Amino acid sequence: MHYFREALILLAGAVIAAPLAKRLGLGTVLGYLFVGILLGPMLRIVIGGGEILNFAELGVVLLLFIIGLELKPSRLLSMSREIFGLGLAQVVVTGLVLMGPILLLKLTSFNAAIIIAFGLALSSTAFALQILEERGERNTAAGQRAFSILLFQDLAIVPLLAIIPLLTPFSAEGNTNPLLDFGIAIAAIVALFIAGRYILNPIFQLIATSGAREAMIAAALLVVLGSANLMQFAGLSMAMGAFLAGVLLAESSYRHELEADIEPFRGILLALFFMAVGLSLNLDVVVENWLMIAIAVPVIMIIKSLLIYILCRLFGSSHNAAIRIAGLLPQSGEFGFVIFTAAATAGIFSSDTGSLLIAIVTVTMALTPFTTMLAERLQTASEHEELEENFENAGSDVLMIGFSRFGQIVSQTLLAGGTDVTIIDHSADQIRSASKFGFNIYFGDGARKDVLLAAGVKRAKVVAVCTHGRATTDRIVNLIQAEFPETRLLVRAYDRAHTLSLRDRGVDYEIRETLESSFVFSRKTLEMLGMDEEIADEIVSDTRRRDEDRLKVQAIEGFYAGNDMLHTRPVTPEPLIKPKRAAERIDLKDSEAEAAEAKNQ
Repeated sequence: MHYFREALILLAGAVIAAPLAKRLGLGTVLGYLFVGILLGPMLRIVIGGGEILNFAELGVVLLLFIIGLELKPSRLLSMSREIFGLGLAQVVVTGLVLMGPILLLKLTSFNAAIIIAFGLALSSTAFALQILEERGERNTAAGQRAFSILLFQDLAIVPLLAIIPLLTPFSAEGNTNPLLDFGIAIAAIVALFIAGRYILNPIFQLIATSGAREAMIAAALLVVLGSANLMQFAGLSMAMGAFLAGVLLAESSYRHELEADIEPFRGILLALFFMAVGLSLNLDVVVENWLMIAIAVPVIMIIKSLLIYILCRLFGSSHNAAIRIAGLLPQSGEFGFVIFTAAATAGIFSSDTGSLLIAIVTVTMALTPFTTMLAERLQTASEHEELEENFENAGSDVLMIGFSRFGQIVSQTLLAGGTDVTIIDHSADQIRSASKFGFNIYFGDGARKDVLLAAGVKRAKVVAVCTHGRATTDRIVNLIQAEFPETRLLVRAYDRAHTLSLRDRGVDYEIRETLESSFVFSRKTLEMLGMDEEIADEIVSDTRRRDEDRLKVQAIEGFYAGNDMLHTRPVTPEPLIKPKRAAERIDLKDSEAEAAEAKNQ
């Protein structure tokens, strides 16, 4: 009953914190963290934050599984330079630099300094990825590089945990065999690879044919937790095991269903994780060592930010991308809790030092949303942001180029009709915004042949060019007509002159971007002035016919032809539909009727 009450309190806290923090512009992460601090260390309503944190770390595990599902092995291989180049440089350089002040001030022993410095060099995977997800920045250049750094940091947890027994004063009494441990780790990875390659797909296929929805959800959870526990047994991190399982299933036909099944559990457990971080904060340690924390936190975050910015620039990132990454990863991460707890248990440093380090990590995590806001202010407005051109799973019956307001409405209609649409756009802000709403949209310049080929132009039955500027639209139309002449083109025209130009080039269909909305607007205006709806429709239809007739004249005689078809003054109301037969005189009808009656008599 005690756990049930605490669960209700935490759920209520999550329900209140998420929308409130979102409305204040702080992000849900900080909201969950503050609720945890309020309910735990401050009001003492919920206790046992450490136990909850151990369970809630499953949220990080599920998060990395879903990320793995989105990364095919081929794409992961293409990121190897970022992971093992930039990621390795960040961990090694940051760890060595942080060791400097620790040893210089003689705060602890050399062995302890190694664990502390490299533990603090790791950032929070949970915090960073949640912020990237909320802002729709996972596929930006900054987001991809940040993910590469985080991925290597998750790998780095393995050797850091492995050297703890070697650094402990009691290491001579240990019974572990490093070669045996390494062999077990390799065997576990091989076993996971074999299972993902040859066993899991047939199992999912069998469950899918049975129609048991709950069994599929159970199987998804079994895969994630089973792979995580296998890696933990082998001495690796649970998060890394879940990530590898996700990567191995990335090409599975059940990938999307697995992601849908896991997503609800991931969301609630990740929220619980952030609240548990707040719950586990030891305020007594914070109060007693407030001066040290006040100095250490900004020093650590400034050092990490500067080093990350410099390394990102050295690896070719733009100023804005480097600033975004530096603002996203200056904190220490959740794996610090694991490393520092293990080191304290091994006797490398005292439990009080461990509590102090955990408090420092927690405060740096709490300040992360503010550093991301600061990073946005330090960006250069004039710099054009580039995203990664990744066209996995692209290729539909409709290829839409441009996702402006016009394109958004068109895509809604097509999707509602059951037609899949591949959308490409060259605006980073547009991609980020659309990704938040779940659109399957790709970054790319539609005026480039290689981008069109990667997006599936040869497989598309029609190409809808919905770009805004006339010059951009013309470049795309000219390219497609030259390189893919069999493609059926539907084009959004900028204005009347652009319509005539597109017709002259023989596109299959064009429409001015404001034409139909103007007709609807004018019809509604007539109705509000008291005109009958049927008459208003007839007037709009007549105007539409006149407009089309004028376009045909202009196409032959020039742009300024057909001016006599324009209404420049109010028109005297006349019947817009001709009577089906001529009017007949009633008096003649009456006289004819009398004559016929007389004849019959």
